[in-house]
Parts: sequence; structure tokens; C-alpha cells
Amino acid sequence: MTPKDYSDSDHREDVKVLHGMGYAQELTRRMGPFQNFAISFAIICIVAGGITAFPAALSAGGGGSIGYIWPLGSLFALLVAFAMGQVASSYPTAGGIYHWSSILGGRGFGWAAAWFNLLGLLFVVSSVNFGLFNLTRDLFLAQVLGMDVSSWVPAGEFSTGWWIQTIFITVVTIVQATLNHYFLRLTTILTDWSGYIILATAVVLTLALLAFAPSLDFGRLFTFTNFTGDAGGGVWPQANVFLYVVALGLLHAVYTITGFDASAHTSEETRNAQREVPKGMVRSVFWSFLFGYFMVCAMVLALPDQTDTATGTVTDGVTAAAKQGWASFNWLIQTSTMWFWLKALIIIGIVVSNFLCALAGLTSCSRMLYAFARDGGVPMSETLKKVSPVYRTPGAAIWVGGVLSIIATLYGGAFLVLSTGCAVFLYLSYLMPIGAALKGELGGEWTNKGPFNLKGASIPVAVLAILGCALLIFVGVQPPQEKVGYLIVLMILALTAFWFAMENKMPVGAVFGVLTVLAVYYFWRDPESQFGLWAAVVVAIVMAALLFVLRGKRFAGPPIGDEIARRRAEIAAAEAAVGERAGA
Repeated sequence: MTPKDYSDSDHREDVKVLHGMGYAQELTRRMGPFQNFAISFAIICIVAGGITAFPAALSAGGGGSIGYIWPLGSLFALLVAFAMGQVASSYPTAGGIYHWSSILGGRGFGWAAAWFNLLGLLFVVSSVNFGLFNLTRDLFLAQVLGMDVSSWVPAGEFSTGWWIQTIFITVVTIVQATLNHYFLRLTTILTDWSGYIILATAVVLTLALLAFAPSLDFGRLFTFTNFTGDAGGGVWPQANVFLYVVALGLLHAVYTITGFDASAHTSEETRNAQREVPKGMVRSVFWSFLFGYFMVCAMVLALPDQTDTATGTVTDGVTAAAKQGWASFNWLIQTSTMWFWLKALIIIGIVVSNFLCALAGLTSCSRMLYAFARDGGVPMSETLKKVSPVYRTPGAAIWVGGVLSIIATLYGGAFLVLSTGCAVFLYLSYLMPIGAALKGELGGEWTNKGPFNLKGASIPVAVLAILGCALLIFVGVQPPQEKVGYLIVLMILALTAFWFAMENKMPVGAVFGVLTVLAVYYFWRDPESQFGLWAAVVVAIVMAALLFVLRGKRFAGPPIGDEIARRRAEIAAAEAAVGERAGA
């Protein structure tokens, strides 16, 4: 059913723009302005990252990491949203990051950006579902139902807790994939409602924490205290450089406010995409910053002071909570004096919101994988680019994305790597098209801007966004999440190997393949378990197989110039196969 404010001529214009980039209208234009905003708002989900990553800020610089650093990190995210929105207005396609980077920076640059973005999106689904398990276990089961969940805590790979965690995440992901594949309308409704549920949960949590807070000391929000090391429950290693401690707090805001490229990934499903997609990104970031700030500030203000009954010594609430490490939010809820039924209602809202966040994340991830496969950028592209004529969804891309997101959670200590990695990889992939657009604008090569045009602010916004991305990447690879840095190095080496193999330059590809294997051994070497050696052997086998499979399969990139005109018959056939007609 077509909305009254979206005419046949509007639909034809959207399709015309898509055809002008060489793509068929295979997906249905099901999303209006609110739906496009809602999918990014759902993936950002302030009651997901805002809660699960709260200890990353509190155990860094204390209350100051919330009062000062959340707005700073949000401002950085807003600049990135404005810069990407301008590019999205010019090229409103699914898998936007890949397309923009290819058009503005070249096919190799776009190919690399796509892989970083895809890995970041997979980590979004993985980390949120991982966090959903932790929240379900520690809040809903333990605090609402009163269950003993000690056996649910993993004690390493293949322990009882690990199996419970893996089964839980697998079942949840299967449900999310099923909804995305077979129940598109229901998924849209759930995504729409997720915005209201997330907002309502955040508002109720904020008001409840303030209402039942023992006292309200606003000075907490603007006081920096170094809680790295044991003082912060071991969340961060001991650090003594003030600016570094402050910078660590950025990860709280940017891990939370990320994934807003979902608005761009659903461009081909959004009505009036050139105008509404950029607005969706910017609005989702702004409202997440605002309501998220009230929520995380309330969390700091509500932390109760603790009195030692034996000595009478009083420990302030921030210090006491930071000492809890990763359990600081759970401790806050457990010690809160709010009514039980209110606490239970808030916890249920948090759990449901996190499920919907991952649901939207899988939607975004599948659209990225589908768009990349459409141009032959991934193995199994012929399968992954198919759209069901019945459900109008990329079924194979949805299920492959779901399976890969489950695999990413199998490493027992994965949450910190996944949560930090999703922010780092996504912002790295955001940096690439923004940088390419800046270069194109300075060189006079990017002239076909869309209706969302920053005009004179374009260059300074892009420069500030790039600097912010670089700072985040630096902070994101510091201990104890140095494994994220390892993954970046391995990605660069492996992608370089694959690229030269695809360009039929196998000797160069083989050299980078060997370097990839050596890097795996170096990063994960362990004389006691020989894990690094076995990991290197497995990677060597996989690299050799992929180099052989990819040899000579040159990546053409998105269609440009005459290639767009040559695709007309292919576009018509693709649209006919799914029942698409202009003006529908």
C-alpha cells in the first residue's frame, strides 16, 4: 500500500535515480522518513551500548567521562552523520559505504571499505546479542526471576556457561533472521515500535533512577577520577596520563552511537531517499545523544554511597560502582530502592530493546552484503545477491550474516573485542568515503551533490569527522582491546593478498598471504598452548584456498559510464522477476 504523501511520480523519481546508478528496484520502498530514522535509532539503541558500555566510561575517568565525554563523543558522531549524509544524498544505494567509496575513491578503495563496514556490521549483531545474553542472565533471570545463574557464566570455551551462552545467541539470531527473511512487514513494524520502546525505556529508567536516588550531587558529572587498574575493577589497565584516561571514555559514546549507516543501507527501501536518508542518519544521532545523555547522567547521579558497617567509613557511589568493573550497572540496579515492579518493567524494556537492536542490525548487515554481492565483491556473490520474489528480501544474505555473527561470539572473551571492534571498524569504514569525498571536493571532482548539501560547511565538517575517526581508532586498539588492532592489521594484509590474486598478480598476493599467516602466529603465539601455531596453520589453509578460488576474478566495482546503459535489459529483467513496476 502506497502512502498518500508518496505519489507515483515520487516513486518513479526514486527508481530513476537508482537506475541512473545502474541498479534495479528489487527491494520494496516500504520505509518513510520515520521508518528510516527508526532503523538507525534502533541500531544505536541507547539502552544497549549506553548500558553495556557504561563501565568503559565509569572505570576510566569516573563521572567526568559521562558529563563531559558523552557530549564530545556524540558531537563527533553527529559530524560524521552530517558528512556521510551529504554523500548519501548523492548516491542513495543499499550498501552505501561501499558504493560511495568506490565512486569517489576507486574500486579497490571501495572494495576495502566494504569489507571493513561489513565486519563492523557483523560485530554489531554479535556484540548486541552477546550483551543481550548478559543482560538476560544478570538482570532478568537473576534480579527479576531470582534464579541462580552462576552456571550460566562461561569459564572458557566449551564450559557449561559457554554452551548456554552459545545456544542462547544461536536461537535468538535464528529468530531475528527468520523475521528478516520471511516477515518483512512484521520486521518493519517491530523496527518502528523499537524506537518508541527504546525511548520509553530510557525515559522511565532516567526518571526512576533520579526519583529513587539517595541524593543528587551534580558535581559528580564534572569530576574526573582515574579509575583505571584495580580501582575500576580491571576494566582498563593502569594508566597515568590524564588525556589518555579521558580519551578512553570516548568508547562509551561512540560504541553506543554507531550503526547509523543503516539509514543508508536501506536507501533502496526508503521513499524520497535522497532527502530522507541523510535526515534519518542525523536525527537518529541527535536524539540518541540527547536522551542518552539524560539517561547516563542519571545513572551516575543514582549511584549510592556505601558505608562500611565495621569502621563507619563512607565510600562515595562513583568509587564504589567503579570498583564493580563490568558489573557496575547491574550493581546499580541491584542496590536501587525503586519498587520491584518498576525495576522489573525497566529490565524487560532493556532486554526487549536489545533484541530489537540486533534485529535492525541484521537488516542493515544483510542489505550491505546483498549490495556488495550485487557487484561481485564477495565469494558466493551469485547466491548472496538474490532477492526472493515472494518476500522481496535478500534471504541468503540474511542467513549468511546471521551465521557469521554467531561464529564471531564463539571466542569466550569476545564481548570487549566485539563491542570495541564494531565501533572501530564501522568508523574506519565511515572515514573512507568521507575522506574520498573530501579529496573529490577539494579537487573539483565531486560536483553532483544531492539535495542534502552542507555547502560552505562541507570541508570543515569532513576534516573534523576524519580527525575524530582517527582518534577513535587510536583509542580503540589500546590494551586490553589490542586484539582489535591485530584484526585491523590482519584485514589489511589479507585484503591486499586477495586483491592482487583477483587482479591476476598471484606472486604478490602470495607474499601478502604469507605475511598474513606470520602475523597471526606473531599476535597469538602462546608457548604453553601452541594456540598461535595452530591458528596460523588454519589461516594458512584458508588463505591458500581463497587465493586459489579468487585468482583472476577481477572486481569491476559498481557500474559507471557506459556500463550503466548496458545494464538496462538486466535491470528490466530483475525488476520483472520480483514484480516491480514504476509507480507501484
